[in-house]
Parts: sequence; C-alpha cells; structure tokens
Amino acid sequence: MTVFLWLSRGIDWINTLVGKTITWLVLVVVIVSATNAVFRKAFNLGSNAWLELQWYLFGAIFLLAAGYTFLCNEHVRVDVLSQRLPERTQVGIDIFGVLFFLLPACCLVFWLSIPFFWNSYVLHELSSNTDGLIRWPAKLLIPVGFGLLILAALSHLIKCIGFLVGACPNPLKVGSGRSAEEELVDDILAQQRTHDQAVGEGR
Repeated sequence: MTVFLWLSRGIDWINTLVGKTITWLVLVVVIVSATNAVFRKAFNLGSNAWLELQWYLFGAIFLLAAGYTFLCNEHVRVDVLSQRLPERTQVGIDIFGVLFFLLPACCLVFWLSIPFFWNSYVLHELSSNTDGLIRWPAKLLIPVGFGLLILAALSHLIKCIGFLVGACPNPLKVGSGRSAEEELVDDILAQQRTHDQAVGEGR
C-alpha cells in the first residue's frame, strides 16, 4: 500500500502543478478578450484568430484543470443522501463511482480523442474561418485533459482504499470546508450590509 500511496502523491503533485499553472490562463483570457474588444470597437480592427484563441484558452482552463478540481474535491457532487451515511460507506460509494462510472467514461473519451487529435495533426487542419488558427492544439487538449482526470481518479481510488485499510486519512475530507460558492455568498451579503449601513447613515 505504501508504494501505491507514493504513486498517488506523485499524481497529486502533477495535477497540482498543472492546476495552479492553469489559473494564470484566466488572466491571459481576460487580457486577450479585453484587447480584442477594444480594437474591434475603437479601431474597427479584429481577427478570427483572436476570437479562436479565447476559446482555445477557455478549453485549456476547463480541460486541464479538471484533474486538479477533482483532487481538491471541488467538483459537483450530488450527495444529499450519502453525506448522512458513515464515512466508510461514503468512501465505498466513491470507489464504486470511480470504478464503474468515472474511469470507464474518461477512458472512453481519452481513447476516442487520440485519433481525433492525430488526424488533425497529420492533416495540418486549419480553422474554416478566415485568419483562423490551426486546430490540432485545441484537439490535443482533450486527451491530455482526460488523461490528467484519469490519473486523478486513480489517485483518489488509491486513497479511498488506503483509508479503508487504515493507511491514510479520508480523501473525502480534502477541501471539505466552506466551498468557494459559500464564501462568495458571504462576501456579497457582507457588501450588502455595508452598503445598507452606509445608506442608513447618509439619511
């Protein structure tokens, strides 16, 4: 089990590195989008290449960060019932879900996306839009992104089994504090209270 947990830590390190690096693409997307909008509106200049670059980058953020999202336990869960069950039962449900749903689906998409990318690369496929970009980098994101998600699923599976045999902590507890959505709601409510207080004092 020690060897598998070591492998799990290596996978987690890879997904963490990729996930934290990808966050910078959000800033790049904002800069590209803003620059493109300014040039189009102010100078009537633009290119389909810039528009396509935006969705290339968006695809990179979505696909390459999927494994890191799963690692941080920030993916969408429908656990209204399972969260009421004992910890070991919850982990057992996760093992079942990974083995019979997540891994088969991800492996299927990964396998089918390889020739999808390779044909595009060999043919030097270009966008059908004027001034469009080459297509294969966008298609390469699919097998790479799902490959990282498969690795994250295997790592999670190892940690779930490790928890059941008493070799590691419960992986479901990772990131189980307040979610980003809950923190955002609190921030909005705090700003609203501050605004209401300022309006009340102004009167």
